[in-house]
Amino acid sequence: MSIQPLLDALGIQEDAARALADDLRIQIGELQGRLREAETHLEHLAITRKTVTGLADRLPAALPDLPEHPDYPCILAVFHNATGPLRARDVCEALDHELLPKNTERTRAKLKRLVKLDILAEVDTGSFTRKQQPAEHHDQQL
Repeated sequence: MSIQPLLDALGIQEDAARALADDLRIQIGELQGRLREAETHLEHLAITRKTVTGLADRLPAALPDLPEHPDYPCILAVFHNATGPLRARDVCEALDHELLPKNTERTRAKLKRLVKLDILAEVDTGSFTRKQQPAEHHDQQL
């Protein structure tokens, strides 16, 4: 019996196994590259999460839902820049409204509404200020 056909068959199988091993090495190399990219992306996401959570305490509180009128954000901006309580007349002046009784009364009504929404506080009759936030109160005590 001749052993040559058996050796030829083994050679064919060895060549096929070698080609498969070479293909798998190439795939492993590609997968290792993709794995490195995925790990780097994960590291960047972890850094981003750490940065965002570290800054979260410094972000201003979300603005409350305001009534739909263009004066409300402007009124809040006036109070944000104020150093003390304001009256409706002061807010009218800051908003460049004419100092007419109807404008003052409309502004006073808006201020009262902001008090009801727990955004402003009426410290004395007709005298309004921003509600003290817990973080602001803590900062002022330091």
